[in-house]
Formats: sequence, structure tokens, C-alpha cells
Amino acid sequence: MDNDPGAAFRSLLHSQRVWDTDLPVFDPADAPDEPLPLFHQWFAQAVAAGQPEPHTMALATVDEHSRPDVRTLMLHDADERGWHFASHTTSAKGRQLAACPEAALGFYWAAQGRQIRVRGPVGAAGSDVSRADLHARSTGALAAALTGHQSEVLGSLDELAAASRTAWQRAQAEPDAAVPTWTRYVLEPREVEFFQGHPERRHVRLRYGRGSGGGWRRELLWP
Repeated sequence: MDNDPGAAFRSLLHSQRVWDTDLPVFDPADAPDEPLPLFHQWFAQAVAAGQPEPHTMALATVDEHSRPDVRTLMLHDADERGWHFASHTTSAKGRQLAACPEAALGFYWAAQGRQIRVRGPVGAAGSDVSRADLHARSTGALAAALTGHQSEVLGSLDELAAASRTAWQRAQAEPDAAVPTWTRYVLEPREVEFFQGHPERRHVRLRYGRGSGGGWRRELLWP
């Protein structure tokens, strides 16, 4: 009889495999001079490959005591300004970004064995941009924003259900309802790394770094 309560977990864990598919070939010599066009290309290829929810990403921040935190959220845009996401200024991530306006993003697209990492300073867009961001989304997104209290302690699920019903009713009646704490953030990239997995573990890593003159330098990294 096995007295190790973790044995079943470890057996299951170690039996898992990654990239059980044909992986694409990535030649860094063919990569563009800037990271944004390559991100757009890889995103489109992830969608075409059937990657579930390719627009989700991990956002890592630190609090005022330099303790790290991470969560998964949605990408709202990626353009010449940077990578966009949104949240309440009163949420944990909002408070952390106010205390330390630096962050990192991580995308993982298992369908093609690819990762993308983005690091840089984060700034808040203006109120008009943040308002437009919220009202361009679904009724459910507005209802969630109107529910508020993100990251606060919740007394019970009944309390959440009641607040959510009220928020849904308001979102349906007032599709332009204002949520002053809702903010669109933009991460301005200083570093962007593209990782292409290889079946023989010869993974290809290409890192873009912002130079002092504002241009980009490119360098390969050991896997």
C-alpha cells in the first residue's frame, strides 16, 4: 500500500507531455526589425492553429513591498504605443501598478510551442480612452465592471449574486453607464522575447531590446 499521498499526483504530473504536434520552424534571420509585426504575425498563426483563447495573457506586477503577483487577463490591443489591458484602479493590479508602474506579460500558445514575453513601464490611458474601452465590450463586461469591488474580500456567494444581478440590470438599462475606476493601461515594451519550442529541445529564443536611441536591437538567447 502506498502511503505517499502525493504519489498519484506526481505520477499523473510526470505522465504529461508537451507539444504533441508538429511544431513550426522559426528562423530569426527572417524576423522583422521590430517586435510588433512579429507579434501580430504569431498571433494570427496561433488563431489559425486553433489555439484556445490566444488573447489571454499573464500579467506580472509587484506590490509596494516588492512582492510579485501574477494573474491571467485579456489583451485589448497591441499597437505602436504598446500592449493594452484594462482593470479597475482599485483592484490589486491597479494598486500595484500605482506603486510600481512596471510589469511583464506572458503569452503561451501550446498549439505551436510558442511563448512571448514583454517587459516595460506601464501607464494609464486617459479617461476618454478608458471609457471607450469599456463600452466597446459586451454587456457582461460592463456588468462585471459595475459590480466593482475587484480583489476585495467577499462575504458570500449570495452577496456576489445579488450585486451581479443589480449590475446586469443597470448595464442593460444604461449601456453608457460610467465606471470611474475602470482604466485602460498600456505597457510600453523595453524587451520582447519570442520563444519557439523545438522537439529536440533546441528552442529558439529571439529577444528584442530597446536601444538608447529608441531603436531595437536583436539578440539570440540560449534555451
